[in-house]
Amino acid sequence: MAFFNWLFARHYGGAYVLRIEDTDRSRSTEAFESAIIEDLRWLGVDWDEGPDRGGSVGPYRQTERAGLYREAVDDLLARGLAYRCYCTREELEADRQKAEAEHRPYRYSGRCRDLSPAERQQREAEGRVSTVRFRVPHGHPIVVVDDLVLGRVEFDPADIDDFIIQRSDGTPLYNFANVVDDHGMQITHIVRGSEHLSNTPRQFLLYEAFGWPQPQVAHLPVLLGVDRKKLSKRHGDTALRDYAAEGYLPEALVNFFALMGWYPEDGRELFSVPELIERFRIEELGKSGAVFDIQKLNWMNGVYMQAALRQNPERVVDLVVAALQREHLLDGQVTGEQRAYVGRVVGIMEERLRLPKDILTYGDFFFRREVVFDPRAVEKYLTKPGTVALLRHLRDALLPLGAFDRAAVEGAVRGAAARLGIEGKEVIHPMRVALTGKTVGPGLFELMEVLGKDRVLDRLDHAIAFVGAAEPPAATPG
Repeated sequence: MAFFNWLFARHYGGAYVLRIEDTDRSRSTEAFESAIIEDLRWLGVDWDEGPDRGGSVGPYRQTERAGLYREAVDDLLARGLAYRCYCTREELEADRQKAEAEHRPYRYSGRCRDLSPAERQQREAEGRVSTVRFRVPHGHPIVVVDDLVLGRVEFDPADIDDFIIQRSDGTPLYNFANVVDDHGMQITHIVRGSEHLSNTPRQFLLYEAFGWPQPQVAHLPVLLGVDRKKLSKRHGDTALRDYAAEGYLPEALVNFFALMGWYPEDGRELFSVPELIERFRIEELGKSGAVFDIQKLNWMNGVYMQAALRQNPERVVDLVVAALQREHLLDGQVTGEQRAYVGRVVGIMEERLRLPKDILTYGDFFFRREVVFDPRAVEKYLTKPGTVALLRHLRDALLPLGAFDRAAVEGAVRGAAARLGIEGKEVIHPMRVALTGKTVGPGLFELMEVLGKDRVLDRLDHAIAFVGAAEPPAATPG
């Protein structure tokens, strides 16, 4: 939602304000605020005003705006548009349980709505603390919300009970604080999730009570997993910084996020940020839940990874190095020689890299001391009679090579196949498994060049010992 607000503001030339809603101190800390700012910056979402840069409509943390909320509460109390409620939690819970037992929706009873001054004084003498409730006007006409996405939505105020706007400790609740802040900060448009649609009539009633103009609102549907249910961690509901840690590129996420609610008429899927800003139309936002398809995100990230490899390969190397370090395949301070080696590996695996961790799936053998053999690969290519002799023949063909580049190793391997009178594939497949433990991966001759002569010979020795230990001894005449 932060992204769509930003996209909207940038397309229409508006100002984008970052406000930290931190009145719930149990869930709001300086660390949370820092994480929000860092994450948005990483994504490329910038703001014109906010707690870190100031501006004309500050302060930008709700905890620093407490005086404004108290003034607004006092104004409503003085005009009889709000009242103090002394109901205890136990009384409210009893009312809730009674409603449940009678199979009816719970609504606040209005017990404190019309207390006399003497009754209020008595409750305060009993030591009761008060919240402040907004007095929803009886007989108020239908509240109409002209939503920029959903269209006209109507709410009957008779279905809205007197809601709390200030807690007993003096802090404001979400609906109230946001109205005061949005008006004070001159917010004209709000883009938010559809779960907030039910808050809108309450907020519009508050705007009316203060005599303030209502902002325009746009409510986007909740994100769904591929199973069409509300998004869960299993399908992608995780923190933005977790995606960054996994090596997703911000430009891929921005592109992907845009298509979570916006559906360009031409069906196009890949957009640069300037193109998104230029093409975006709030009228094209969808009304139905968008599916968060992690496979599509991975594909899109792969596209941007290939672009990054062409434009700034060191950026991809940095991400792959981090992935290798997390798996302890690179430890300590990475040397220039190690970075260069990673760069060569990335260079021959680029089309397989959608995420940096794909290096572990398709190319971990580049970074392990010993080959980890896939049993299925061994069964398919290393169990045929004569495999040990074949691998020895290949080793002998490679041993005298001086230059160990792709052309040289390919000539040696194909030459060995010709001398043995067999097809190239009968040599290439066993050779790949011997060197990598896998049946698929980068081109054999390219990966041999990157591994280097010493590693290739060592791995052939290891494979010869591995296969030889499993081969039955040759029969001898009796």
